Amino acid sequence: MWALAGKALILVENLSVPFDRRVWQESTTLRDAGWDVHVICPRGTKRDTEPYVEIEGVKIHRYPLRAATGGPLGYVQEYGSALWHTFRLAKRVGRVDVVHACNPPDLLYLVAKKLKRRGARFVFDQHDLVPELYLSRFDRGEDFLYRAVCRLERLTYRAADVVIATNESYRDVAVSRGGKRPEEVFVVRSAPAVERFRQVPVEEEFKKGKPHLLCYLGVMGPQDGVDYALRSLAKLRDELDRTDWHAVFLGGGDTFDDMVALSHKLGLSDRVEFTGRVSDEDLVRYLSAADVCLAPDPLNPLNDVSTMNKIMEYMAMSRPIVSFDLREARVSAGDAALYAPANDESEFAKLIALLLDDPEERRRMGEIGKARVSGPLSWEQSKKALLAAYEAAVS
Repeated sequence: MWALAGKALILVENLSVPFDRRVWQESTTLRDAGWDVHVICPRGTKRDTEPYVEIEGVKIHRYPLRAATGGPLGYVQEYGSALWHTFRLAKRVGRVDVVHACNPPDLLYLVAKKLKRRGARFVFDQHDLVPELYLSRFDRGEDFLYRAVCRLERLTYRAADVVIATNESYRDVAVSRGGKRPEEVFVVRSAPAVERFRQVPVEEEFKKGKPHLLCYLGVMGPQDGVDYALRSLAKLRDELDRTDWHAVFLGGGDTFDDMVALSHKLGLSDRVEFTGRVSDEDLVRYLSAADVCLAPDPLNPLNDVSTMNKIMEYMAMSRPIVSFDLREARVSAGDAALYAPANDESEFAKLIALLLDDPEERRRMGEIGKARVSGPLSWEQSKKALLAAYEAAVS
């Protein structure tokens, strides 16, 4: 691989870097393999705010971006601005050997096509299935915009020399819907850096005087199921008469305020806490104190085939999980989770109660999860697939 290393440009619009853990892991893996790595991404709001910075040998070029609000029109405006800035900064980076575009959106292939005309190879890193994301997020059906995002996905597949998929479900889509040959598609699973997730002594104050702490970690968007989690907690209280818990929701997103309002409406204000995004240090402190972790992503066209980062990070912290029964959730967690029938909030609540009453089962499930992310699902395994994808692209 060292003999093949050159200059790589990674494009990402969804998050800043290094906050985007997957992109950061890919960047440092390529750096260690001898690549000169450049990243173009948006600036963060509270972190990753410098227009340009070099961190551990990775050169990061950032642009200002206002996140979308409202419906699809807001995303058209956001993506248009991001695309313009990405073209601008790619020109500054200059000639590259590989352009590595991470979706969403499926618009970055336009930048890749321009760089391909100057000799670059195009690696498409498919973080999300955007047509399924559109259906799951906006509830507008297969309208004009849906057909547009399907066309953009086809054009991206067509332009790509190699596709990186986050799991086998996405790989199947790249082959069947995208028309890629199986040898052109590599599964590079998102995996936590296990060394970041080391348990610390339990801080009982996080439990607010209750015996148990429940924890949700992740983005709060329309498709992420925080509303399902809150309604499940209301049923845990009302249908099962369980008040021996406090719950904390770690993370932010465009439905954050709506979820806080829903918690008030459900009468959960005294037992549910919303922290917003927290530092890595605080994340580990909260998860170390958690008795049960929540993965309330509902069944929809996107979630059923997507790998949830929250599940991987819960397992890295040896925490037992309650999830809805989704195809890729089972692939990731296996026996480290209990699975409620899809979108059934009462059953979700019952499984939480079951785990709260069984500390030995919680410990057993936590050990299973830790072993999975330290072994077959570890980033060490994904590294090999990433480097193989680059070797296929350039050779």
